Amino acid sequence: MDIWRLELRRRNGAILGGLILAGMLGVAVAWRPFQSHGPMLPGHEGLSCEQCHRVSPGSTRQQLQAIVRYWLGQRRQPVALGHEPVSNAQCAQCHERPDDRHPVTRFLEPRFKRARHALAPQHCVSCHNEHAGRRLTTGGEFCVHCHEGLRVATDPATPTHAELSRDGAWATCLQCHDFHGNHGQAPPRRLEQAPTLAAVQAFLERGPDPRGSARTTPARRSGDDRPRAARLTQPEVRNED
Repeated sequence: MDIWRLELRRRNGAILGGLILAGMLGVAVAWRPFQSHGPMLPGHEGLSCEQCHRVSPGSTRQQLQAIVRYWLGQRRQPVALGHEPVSNAQCAQCHERPDDRHPVTRFLEPRFKRARHALAPQHCVSCHNEHAGRRLTTGGEFCVHCHEGLRVATDPATPTHAELSRDGAWATCLQCHDFHGNHGQAPPRRLEQAPTLAAVQAFLERGPDPRGSARTTPARRSGDDRPRAARLTQPEVRNED
């Protein structure tokens, strides 16, 4: 009797798993033609989809089986259906920056827990979503999550950072400060000497870079397999983020 019940339970589980797999497969197949990916990030127009979107291992059937097993607690790690999520590794292939002022690894420190909860800045795509057609896909006031109440000893800036923080003028941060530090320029001491807020906002959309096109660490171009040191000797002509 116990053996019969066990076999019945296994058969019902197999039927249920098959129905779930069939349903998921049907949804996946039906949804794909209606997915709207949107325009590429400025500077990425020449990239192929495969350069960022890696195919998930296994067949569709195996992926669906693995997903069901994960839901049932029979597998420790989930499996992506179709393509794996874009990770920092894909971004670093072209945008490797050893001297980045805000490397994504820094935001894994415990003191940035608040920023991780609000922005998830440890992921490149949190601020640079590829298919939005603009360079920055988060609000320009994101600095508040780490620098609220900022005080700078012997502050040379006018207005001071304390005054700007007090007034909530977080949109002005990007006028003076290059977030990734890839322009190699010192910030101006007076806000009136910085690029206008309108010029910065236009650049974050699709406009020209108010700081110029030169980069400290130019992005790697598609198909460029030369060592990084060799690439740095070449003039930068692309308008990168």
